[in-house]
Amino acid sequence: MWRSLKRRIMENVSGAASASTSARSMQSAFNMALADRKNNKNIENGEMDMKRFRFAAIWLAVMLVFSLIACSHAENLMTEEPSSEKEAAELYQKLMQKEEEIQSEAAELWEKLFLTVDKDNLSITNNNNYGDFLLKIIEDARDQFSEKELQTLNDGAGQIKKIEEKLASLEEKYPDCVNMQGAGDSVDAAQAGMESSGNGQNPFPGFQGRDLDGVEVSSSELFAGNTVTVVNFWFTTCKPCVSELPELEALHQELAQKGGAVIGINAFTLDGEEGAISDAKDLLSKKGVSYQNIWFASDSEAGKFTSGLYAFPTTYVVDNNGNIVGEPIVGAVTAPDQIKALQALIDQAIENRK
Repeated sequence: MWRSLKRRIMENVSGAASASTSARSMQSAFNMALADRKNNKNIENGEMDMKRFRFAAIWLAVMLVFSLIACSHAENLMTEEPSSEKEAAELYQKLMQKEEEIQSEAAELWEKLFLTVDKDNLSITNNNNYGDFLLKIIEDARDQFSEKELQTLNDGAGQIKKIEEKLASLEEKYPDCVNMQGAGDSVDAAQAGMESSGNGQNPFPGFQGRDLDGVEVSSSELFAGNTVTVVNFWFTTCKPCVSELPELEALHQELAQKGGAVIGINAFTLDGEEGAISDAKDLLSKKGVSYQNIWFASDSEAGKFTSGLYAFPTTYVVDNNGNIVGEPIVGAVTAPDQIKALQALIDQAIENRK
């Protein structure tokens, strides 16, 4: 499932989503008080209404101030100029978090938009600005949204485009800043769309699919045949996803010595979309990735699970009984903390076999 709209607050101020939501609540209270005053109630009620009116007005002003501060904070991120690789990495992470927040603020709208995408007709390259990609699919689907919804989507995509330009600038000036990112957010299986089996274990959704070369793949056979399986959800235009591919390939080679494997699931390739599969295969080849990438039907349980993920990349560890081990790793598995957390889950999965 998409993450809660209230799940994150910016480090120094209330997040824009929380601020805008609270502001709307205060605006509603403000309007109610104003309407009550126009009803010419008795003096006692009028005095109470005046108190409500003043209270709502004060809080509305406060919430609007916080909202403006949040917007100002975002603009400040865009103008920051780091002086070291470490500062660049910290800024890179903050920008990535801000990009995620923009879409989480209107999660249902973005989900509706992504469901309209015709993957066969997409021109996807690793050099595309993700903001441009979003603006294109918004334009293609404009007939399916109201003017207000289009404004929300276009405003968000415009902000993301600026963030992507800043990220590209950081990558050019500080090439290692991507690999120095701090640990990403983590969500439990329930937040990511997984329901417990009731016995304290979370089974990975079963599927019958194929790899990118058309070879049939069954989840039951896949997981049972490995001591541990690291399942990485990604998509082709996701920069953090692409940045971690070399690390995942190295992990795959290491796990192969222990009877395990890394498996990739590119969200664009669901339903066997030929164009998306071709793009994914081309990118994986350029990055030297040898581990299996698979797809399955979008209306299957595994497909719904994939479509329900909000953050990419997201990595799950699955034991040979097909159960998810611990919590997923959200964000590129390139930072020391992420690598350590992933290794602990792998060790636990192998231990589960004993």
